[in-house]
Amino acid sequence: MNALVPTQRCGPIRVLYQDNHVLVAVKPPNLLTQRDSTGEEDLLGLLKGYVKQAYHKPGDVYLGLVHRLDRPTGGLLVFARTSKAAARLSRQVREGQMHKEYLCVCQGTPPGGELRCYLRKDTHTNFVTVVPGHTPGAKEAALGYAPLQTRQGSTLCAVRLLTGRSHQIRVQFAAMGHPLYGDARYNPAARPGEQLALWSHRLCFAHPTRGESMEFTDMPTGGVWDVFDLPAVAPEQ
Repeated sequence: MNALVPTQRCGPIRVLYQDNHVLVAVKPPNLLTQRDSTGEEDLLGLLKGYVKQAYHKPGDVYLGLVHRLDRPTGGLLVFARTSKAAARLSRQVREGQMHKEYLCVCQGTPPGGELRCYLRKDTHTNFVTVVPGHTPGAKEAALGYAPLQTRQGSTLCAVRLLTGRSHQIRVQFAAMGHPLYGDARYNPAARPGEQLALWSHRLCFAHPTRGESMEFTDMPTGGVWDVFDLPAVAPEQ
């Protein structure tokens, strides 16, 4: 049963799948995954309200956050509807058994391959930088990526995360000289009003109680995405 959950400032949240244990939804760009000090609406809170209304739940609703997306990033996320499901999904994340693939648009024409480096996040500025591996607080970051199509000086890439570091794709692409389109934080050439071109496109995990493989895909639309022929160039599932 698919559903649409309205937001105040962003597009609607699309709920692609739900059962008694998990809920899979598409986060609109520019919506917080989880409430922060600003007090603005967030995906987790809105989905809790949706579950409460849809299932006529009294009192507080449990919905476990097991991974997240940066505020300007859109795409697929899975939530746990029980604490047992949350523990099992979180274990999959820690052990690299939850597979996450992204689509992004970057400047120039990168060659493809694997990127590995060490990243450190400044918790005061929320800015992530590439640092030597021996730097205090440094964490190893790794991803694989493949160019899919180049148009108008920009390249559509498929990205497979091998680790899950904060701002990882954005920082690693910027560090190799191919920053993401519309990235106001890490791309000096980004112009006001441009939307970050980063989308959580494919999500695979084992159902926390049944053990069966669950796979979801979703395509971005609008803006710079429409420059590319997404159905034709997206990776085969």
